[in-house]
Amino acid sequence: MPSAPPPDWVIARRRAVGDRIRVARLDRNFTQERLAERAGVDRQAINRIEQGHQSPKLDTLLLLADALGMPLSALV
Repeated sequence: MPSAPPPDWVIARRRAVGDRIRVARLDRNFTQERLAERAGVDRQAINRIEQGHQSPKLDTLLLLADALGMPLSALV
């Protein structure tokens, strides 16, 4: 049985996290590919996270925060 889609507020917050990751990446002049390499994450995953199409796991958020040189709390 398929699960119900998340509520709108969850989707909005997911997009906000993706926006913060994108802004931090661009502030550092990183491409998605460079951030993916630094974090050890797939580039397509970065794209899906930034677009709000994928909910990142905590481990991925920790890797991204470290690669961006910022605390996790700045992303979430």
